Amino acid sequence: MSDFVRRGLWLVLAALLVVLPFSVNDRIRYLCNLMMVYVVVAVGFNIVLGYLGQLALANAAFLGIGAITTAVLMGQMEVPFALAMLDAGIVTALAGLVVSVAAQWLRTTYLAVVTLAFGEVLRWSYGQAELTVPPAGLLGLPITDEFSIYFCFLVITALVLWGTAGVLRSRIGRALIAVRDNERAAASLAINPADMRRVAFALSGFIVGIGGSMLAILIGRIAPERFDLSQSLLQVTIVMVGGVGSLIGSVVGAIVVTAAAEWLRHFAWAEEIVFTLLVVAVLLFSPKGLAGVLVRLRPGLRESYAVETRR
Repeated sequence: MSDFVRRGLWLVLAALLVVLPFSVNDRIRYLCNLMMVYVVVAVGFNIVLGYLGQLALANAAFLGIGAITTAVLMGQMEVPFALAMLDAGIVTALAGLVVSVAAQWLRTTYLAVVTLAFGEVLRWSYGQAELTVPPAGLLGLPITDEFSIYFCFLVITALVLWGTAGVLRSRIGRALIAVRDNERAAASLAINPADMRRVAFALSGFIVGIGGSMLAILIGRIAPERFDLSQSLLQVTIVMVGGVGSLIGSVVGAIVVTAAAEWLRHFAWAEEIVFTLLVVAVLLFSPKGLAGVLVRLRPGLRESYAVETRR
């Protein structure tokens, strides 16, 4: 695909995204905003799961830290949204560094259990208090309705995807993949696996913390039960369905799974069953997720959009 055609497609996509909120109702706009939250969250989760190759399930806790930090800073300290979001990312990155300590000693299911327990302990520490998030503003403009939230989130999501793609294509990204594929070989190339784990968990925490800040603005009220085990399973489903180790997979998975969850909200008894069957179907018929299907249909996506890093 030529650069001219590629740029044309990007322009068409941008135009569609700008026009979209004007052609749908408030409920669909809210759903689009929620999809963008989970795109950001999935990107952060994929850094640890896909690019570092570590099964850590602390992301529900990271999401809660970002949301609660934003609610406290904006509601009790009157910190502007942009600064509160940045602080939420930093605080969650520090939590990621704490979790990375466990990753130095544990692997596979042991790490999954420990990080899941970390999330449950952290959720218990939140108590039963609910926090209200005041209306946000950015650059002097209010962010109080689904329209303004949509365009604010669109910019944030685009920046997260662009920035993450840049990091993954840099020396840091190549080092993460080297550690994932073979730690001894990476060490022979003067790459410190311990340092890379700390970088991955801190970066993952920062990005998921941004997602938590977005979620706080979107729902307006933070309750601890939003960040329980079901939240961890939802994020795992998004990444598995979209594609592990794939930025495009993070986007596609968030869209598909969030839309499915919305469709199933009237059938709560069926949600876990449908999501389980969806993950099983993907693992059986397309282990690399929906992103793998896109790669097979358009091989040029492999290199252009960092769809697939596993060899």
